Amino acid sequence: MTGIATDDLLPPQLLARLERMELVSRKVFRGRLKGERRSRRKGQSVEFADFRNYVPGDDLRFVDWNLYARLDKLFLKLFLEEEDLHVFFLVDASPSMDFGDPTKFFAAKQIAAALGFVGMCRGDRIRFEFLGAENKSSPVMRGRSQLWRMTEFMNSVEADEVFDLTSAVKRFLLRASGRGIVVLLSDLMEKSGYESALRLLVGQQMDVFVLHLLSPEEMDPALTGDLKLVDCEDADEAEVSISGALLKRYKATLASFVDQARRFCSQRDMTYLLARSDQGADVIVGQYLRERGLVR
Repeated sequence: MTGIATDDLLPPQLLARLERMELVSRKVFRGRLKGERRSRRKGQSVEFADFRNYVPGDDLRFVDWNLYARLDKLFLKLFLEEEDLHVFFLVDASPSMDFGDPTKFFAAKQIAAALGFVGMCRGDRIRFEFLGAENKSSPVMRGRSQLWRMTEFMNSVEADEVFDLTSAVKRFLLRASGRGIVVLLSDLMEKSGYESALRLLVGQQMDVFVLHLLSPEEMDPALTGDLKLVDCEDADEAEVSISGALLKRYKATLASFVDQARRFCSQRDMTYLLARSDQGADVIVGQYLRERGLVR
C-alpha cells in the first residue's frame, strides 16, 4: 500500500486526540535540548523543586530573599530541569508485513506516525527507521510543524525487502545517537529468530516496547481444501489439506509463538503488546498503549 495521504495515515479527528497525549519513559535519560518534559535533574525551569544552602559563586538571581529576611541565611532555589526525549521507531519492512487487510505494514506506519506526532508535539526528538536489507532512516524530527516531513518519509517506503532482523538492528544501533524509548513494530516472523535482535536493544539500556502486529487472516484463517502455501520471503512451498484438526493445531502453535514472545520480553523488562492490524491507531495508541504506560 503506497501513496498514503496525510488524512489516510492520521485523520484529523485522530490528530486532535493525539495532541493531548504525551510519551512516557520508565527510565530517566539525559536529553540534549530543552523540551516540555520534567526531569529528575535540577536545572532552571519555572517549576520549583527544592532549596539548598548558598555557596560563594552561586547565581544571586536564584537566592530566596524572602527566606533570607526570615532566617538570616542564604538559600538557593532549585527547579526541575526540562528535557527532550529521544524516541526511535523501528518498523519491520519485510515482505511478510505487506499482508492482510489492512496490511500489517500500513498499520505499523500509522501507529508509528501517531506516536511520532505525539512526541513531536511535546518537543521530543523523533526518528523513524524502516528495517530492511539497507535500513531507511528519517532525519530527526521535533515540533508539530514536522508532520508534513514525517508523512512524506512514510510515503517513500515500501515493505519489499528480505533481511536479517539482527543485522538491521545492529545497523540502527551504530547510527543511534542518545538513549531513550525504542518502539519495534514487527510481526516477529523471522526464521532465524527475533531473540538476538531484541537482546541487542536491551543491551543498549533502551526503554524497549515491542508491538507485535498480526493480521486477522493470520490470527483466524478462513482456509479450506487442498492448498499450496508459498513463503513470500524465501519462496519455500508446502502443500497442505486444510481440516478442522489442522486449523486447531495451527492456532495452538500461534498461541505458543505469541506466549513465547510475551515471556521473552517480560523477562527482560521490555513491554510487549500483541495487536491486530485492523484495530486502528486510535484504539492501539489511545487504549492499549496507554494501558501499557507508553502514552498518557
